[in-house]
Amino acid sequence: MKETMVDAKVTYTLEHGGKFFIVENVPARVCKETGEQFFAPETVEHIRTIIKTRQKPDRVIETPVYQYA
Repeated sequence: MKETMVDAKVTYTLEHGGKFFIVENVPARVCKETGEQFFAPETVEHIRTIIKTRQKPDRVIETPVYQYA
């Protein structure tokens, strides 16, 4: 069976506490067929630490929000 998973750096997005967070260059295993992303437990814990400790972001962007209706 051919390997469909590849190592990649992805952008991880998360909404938490009414705020939207973006973490860039996150290591992941990505399925070439579906695009599904898988993260090592230590990677998830590192992302949680970044968000929980409110580390100073590298940059801040403004994001418009729309209602579907």
